[in-house]
Amino acid sequence: MAKRERVVRMSVEQPLWRALTGYRVLTMAYAVLIFVFGRERYERPWIAVAYLAVLCVWTLATLPKVANAASCTKRFLVADLAVALTGILLTPLVDAQAQSSDGPTLPSIWTAGSVLAFAIKGGWRWAGVASSLVAVANIIERGHPSQDTFHNVLLVWVASIAIGYVVEVARASERTLARALEIEAATRERERLARDIHDSVLQVLAMVKRRGMAMGGEAAEIARMAGEQEVALRTLVAGGLTRPSLVSEDESEGAFVRVVEVDDDPPYGAGDAPVDLRLLLAPRAGAKVTLSEPGAPVLLPPPAARELANAVGAALDNVRVHAGEDAHAWILIEDWTDEVIVTVRDDGPGIPEGRLAEAWGEGRMGVALSIRGRLRDLGGSAELISVPGQGTEVELKVPRGKAGEK
Repeated sequence: MAKRERVVRMSVEQPLWRALTGYRVLTMAYAVLIFVFGRERYERPWIAVAYLAVLCVWTLATLPKVANAASCTKRFLVADLAVALTGILLTPLVDAQAQSSDGPTLPSIWTAGSVLAFAIKGGWRWAGVASSLVAVANIIERGHPSQDTFHNVLLVWVASIAIGYVVEVARASERTLARALEIEAATRERERLARDIHDSVLQVLAMVKRRGMAMGGEAAEIARMAGEQEVALRTLVAGGLTRPSLVSEDESEGAFVRVVEVDDDPPYGAGDAPVDLRLLLAPRAGAKVTLSEPGAPVLLPPPAARELANAVGAALDNVRVHAGEDAHAWILIEDWTDEVIVTVRDDGPGIPEGRLAEAWGEGRMGVALSIRGRLRDLGGSAELISVPGQGTEVELKVPRGKAGEK
């Protein structure tokens, strides 16, 4: 049965969408009032009436589009900006004196709402493009750059880019907070599992180990296996390896919902979601295999994670076969910005010089195909260092840039 933890928090971005909705309605009414109280100055008022009618219908009909980021699509943004630019360019046809005076355009400050939608949806870069197009339209409408036009354009340009930058910072902060909540939930789940396992499974395994060793004979072998499982369980619990939480954003309500699922129903690596490599290597740990890992998830595309885990498995198989049942192995996971490195080291007798070439000639190609072949397909590499009498070390490297191309 999956355990779910639901954390709901309002997005800091959502109030901006609500403010934009109110702004569009108020500035639509403002544009209409400017025309009503100054209609005597327009030579072709019927063009203004037609445009303002379209503007009102468009504004009211598209209010759901500016309710949240999910509804505000790129196609809508382009169409909305086209409505604003059309109104600016129609102004000289309605008011013949528009180019010689500093009067308002037909959409007036409603235009800023279109630019702000770009800023909230796409950040400061989108805002810069939209405000630049508005600037060009205003210059064409005036016929020449004027101080008033320059002032209005600069105000829209600076305000929209600033808001776009603030939105990007807010989104980055939300992602950081979501990650912190995810780690907190995983920690609580680890503590719960540790308590449950310590009170039941680990105590039973420890008791079987003690009594089996005391009885000797076949019971001693059972005791040995129970001891190995006890160590493996303690390693798993201590590492706090829970399934990665699934973070989703319900943008229609302006909130994100984080659901942490702890169950084994879907296999790790199902779908296209990144896989925590630690989860795949954790079962390899045991009484004779020590796993050392970073405290944070080591995320890789599913094919790369599975192939890397299989290569580690092949390396451990070689340890068991060639180093003996009593050999110990150590797995070290390193998560770097540009690559993931997994090192498998053992304390066996090492590989005699020329043995790998001899194995290739005999048709035994475990190292060449199971390890090096897998890493080569991922765009990575496998380096093997062995000193007779001092064990063997296999270093597996997977570059992040190529890991997803498998």
